[in-house]
Amino acid sequence: MSAAPMGVGIIGTGMISTKYLDNLTTFPDVKVVALGDLDVSRAAAQAEKYAVPVAGTPDDVLNHPDVELVINLTIPVAHVPVSLAAVEAGKHVWSEKPIGVNREEARGLLSAATATGVRLGIAPDTILGPAVQTALRAVRRGDIGVPLSAQTTMQYIGPDLFHPAPEFLFGFGGGPVVDMGPYYMSTLVNLFGPVARVAGVGLKGREMRKIVVGERAGDEFPVEVPTHVQAIAQFEQGATSQSVFSFDSHISRSGVFEVIGTEGTLIIPDPNRFVGEVRIARAPSKYEELDTPLWEVVEPTGTESGRGLGVLDMARAIRAGEPHIATGELGYHVFDALMAIEESVSLGQFVEVASTVGEIPLVPEGRDPFAATL
Repeated sequence: MSAAPMGVGIIGTGMISTKYLDNLTTFPDVKVVALGDLDVSRAAAQAEKYAVPVAGTPDDVLNHPDVELVINLTIPVAHVPVSLAAVEAGKHVWSEKPIGVNREEARGLLSAATATGVRLGIAPDTILGPAVQTALRAVRRGDIGVPLSAQTTMQYIGPDLFHPAPEFLFGFGGGPVVDMGPYYMSTLVNLFGPVARVAGVGLKGREMRKIVVGERAGDEFPVEVPTHVQAIAQFEQGATSQSVFSFDSHISRSGVFEVIGTEGTLIIPDPNRFVGEVRIARAPSKYEELDTPLWEVVEPTGTESGRGLGVLDMARAIRAGEPHIATGELGYHVFDALMAIEESVSLGQFVEVASTVGEIPLVPEGRDPFAATL
C-alpha cells in the first residue's frame, strides 16, 4: 500500500467547502487534487483560491486517477447518490452529515461500501477535536464517577438568517434535529454508547420562512419539518439525555452540553466546535453554598484544527490498515436515532432505535494533524 499522502477530491463546493479547504490544504498527509460541482464556475473559483489543480464536474472528481477518497459536501438529498457513485467508482468516501435522508438508502450505501471494500466516514468530525476528546477522556477516567444523564440545547432563530439558499435546511432531510442534531447525538453516543429508544415532541414555528441574505432575499419558501423539538433518549447502558433543537428561538443558546455523573457534572463545549474549555462542577459540602459549585478545569489534550479531521483520520487509518473513528456505522446509528425522534414527534410515543454501534475509540494521544506521517 502506498505511503504517500492520500489524494482527495471534493464534490460540492458551497459554503462548507471553504472550512474544509482551509484545513485540508494544510494537512501534509492529504492532498486535494480535484474539486467538482454542478456549478463548474463555483468549483473553479475555489480551485483558484486554494491552488487545487483540477476543477470541473462531479464526474471529473470521480474519474480522476489520483483521487482515492471523495469528500461529499452536497446537500442532504444528494448525499447517498453522490456517495454511492463514489463507492461504485472504487473510492473511499467521507460525507457531510446526515448519511442520507431515509434509512433504506443509507443502509444500501453501507452495504455497497462493504461489498466494494471501500471505507465510509460520516460527519461530524468535531468529535475528533480536542474539546470532545478531552471530555471523553475525563469520563472514561472516572472523573465524574458514573455518568448518569446529559442535557443539551441548540436553539436560535434559524439558518435562513445567514444562508442564501436555506430551503434544504427546512425540507426533508433538514430541520434542527437532522441538521444540528448529529453534533449533539454523536457526542452523546461517544459518551454513553448506543441509543436504545427515544421520544420527542415538536412543532413548526411557521409554515413559511423568508430568505434574508443574498440575491434572493425576500423570497419565501415552505417549511416541511418540525423546527422546534424537545427530545429524550435512553441509551443501551442505562444513561439518559434530554435535548432541545430549535430554529424558532429568539434567544440564541447553542452548545449547552452538561453531563451529570455520580461525582460531578461535566461541561462540554459546543459540539459544533473543535475546541473550548472542559470543566467539572462539584457540589459544595454546605447547603448555603449550593449556588456556588466548585469548578475544576480539565487539562486539554489534542492539537487545534478544524473541519477535515475526519478525512485525515480516514487517510491515516487506510494507509495503516486500521479502523477509522467516525465510521459509516456510527453515522448511520446517529441518523437512525434522530429519525426515530422525528417519528416520535409524529406518533406521540416512544420509538425503539433498531441499529446499534460498537465501542468508539479515542483519538490517540499526541496525534498531530499537521505532522507528515505518510
